[in-house]
Amino acid sequence: MHFIYTNKTRDETRDMAQLTHKVPANLHQEPLVTSAPSHIRVLDNTYLTDDYTNLTSSISSKLSRRLHGLEGHPISTLRCIIESHFPDFTHISSLSPIVTPYQNFDSLSFPADHPGRAKTDSYYINRNAMLRTHTSAHEGTERWLLTADVYRRDEIDASHYPVFHQMEGAKIFGSDASSVENIEQESQRLERQLALSNIDIEDVPHVSETNPAQTSHDVRSSEVTAKNLKLHLNSLMYKLFADVAGTSKDDPLRVRWIEAYFPFTSPSYEVEVFFRGKWLEILGCGVVLQSTLDRAGVANKMGWAFGLGLERIAMILYSIPDIRLFWSEDPRFLSQFTHGKIDAFKPYSKYPASYRDISFWKPNHDMHENDLYDVVRDVAGDLVEDVTIIDRFTHPKTQRHSLTVRVSYRSFDRSLVNDEVNILQHRVISGLERLGVEIR
Repeated sequence: MHFIYTNKTRDETRDMAQLTHKVPANLHQEPLVTSAPSHIRVLDNTYLTDDYTNLTSSISSKLSRRLHGLEGHPISTLRCIIESHFPDFTHISSLSPIVTPYQNFDSLSFPADHPGRAKTDSYYINRNAMLRTHTSAHEGTERWLLTADVYRRDEIDASHYPVFHQMEGAKIFGSDASSVENIEQESQRLERQLALSNIDIEDVPHVSETNPAQTSHDVRSSEVTAKNLKLHLNSLMYKLFADVAGTSKDDPLRVRWIEAYFPFTSPSYEVEVFFRGKWLEILGCGVVLQSTLDRAGVANKMGWAFGLGLERIAMILYSIPDIRLFWSEDPRFLSQFTHGKIDAFKPYSKYPASYRDISFWKPNHDMHENDLYDVVRDVAGDLVEDVTIIDRFTHPKTQRHSLTVRVSYRSFDRSLVNDEVNILQHRVISGLERLGVEIR
């Protein structure tokens, strides 16, 4: 069997002639099987394709949406709240998502074998152009906040999406004695402000054997830089979470710091906030690698940087249960939000899911699971809620590998009918067969 029905709803069993929502006409058409095109059109520019090209139409269709610039949208409101916390920083939010692999990886000291470079993890237009996977692919001025849509091949569930929005902040300053003294004075001012706030901070040493200063930095300068970073971000956490965490004098906002590793900072940290009964990872940060600054032409300076995902924080603050909702154009979603305010999302529907299973032998050549997810996304778009691998099997004699995958289809706007889901599933199977799988 190509697929198995695991549930039916009343909407799926009605007479098709009486359904309000018809099966879209284009779903009846099988996708054309053609050879790979020699060119690809991305954001009004044409690019040659090659063996690295893996950008799909479902991803390229998102490039012009720019949710972080859509007034009233939760992503845009969160961006503006964070920008207001850093009023003397340059605010950047309109850079093209197309970068070179050098900008995305090499300029930031990503090792040659870093998994993010692989076609299985990133979207490539060709060997020389790709969609940025993080905001650090761009350089800023001496102090900046950069907000951008970023793209990574990923699994399909309620908290993962191949397009999401990051904000990166960085502050670069001189390493001379006078500059360091100015940073220390600023840190003293921030400490006085935080002392008046209802916040409890679990800290780690600024520098340690397991989270060392860079060899090109003296320990004191690294500690001064790290302390300034922590104070800025502690006050940001208080701005974002204190009003919605339900804290009282006896129950302060709790923030904790954890030693971490990132390829472009040292020492490095992660920040977590205790929110609604559990610790939530919010961002990563650290002292910028001197080699990165040297390549950027600021060899006699040092500084700090942080990066956070806006969707993750917005889902927490707005109580949004599914990351696909951010891309909804339904007025029932968009009309709930006012620019500059954080209001809890009120669910307006919960239509039933429809599940289909597919079992197949993997091809002899390599097929990454992200290839599977991209096929499903390209066919079903945001009608797919979740894709779960429910069984793995290796034949004891042939050593062939088999997967059974459960695809959950659900719309936010309406009930999906049986015929519609069957057509989507048939097209998914056709797409998988073009990858070389053998349906069981």
